[in-house]
Amino acid sequence: MAGRRAYTDAEVEAAVQALTDPQQLQEAQRIVAENAPTLQRILNIALNEAEWFGSAHHAQVLEAAGKADIEERLQAVQTLLAEEIRVTMMIGAAVGFELAHQLIDKEDS
Repeated sequence: MAGRRAYTDAEVEAAVQALTDPQQLQEAQRIVAENAPTLQRILNIALNEAEWFGSAHHAQVLEAAGKADIEERLQAVQTLLAEEIRVTMMIGAAVGFELAHQLIDKEDS
């Protein structure tokens, strides 16, 4: 990892903005779809290493599902799902970021 530089906020914003171009986004989606099994395996490894689906997660699921009031239960389950999506997306973004660095490092070698 030595030799990697930090990106400025402006560089990150420009890169994010570029992904709003439908053609660039479609190309990114194509690459991910073609490599989905491998990326899914990496995501599963990351989630397992973080013990995301360990006993604490199991307890949260039981707590959300066990709410007596249907509205409270619905809200708790929706919140839990939203948190899971956010964590998974952040890990997925981190994997994509590192994958890009690995590809760049290979080009530079």
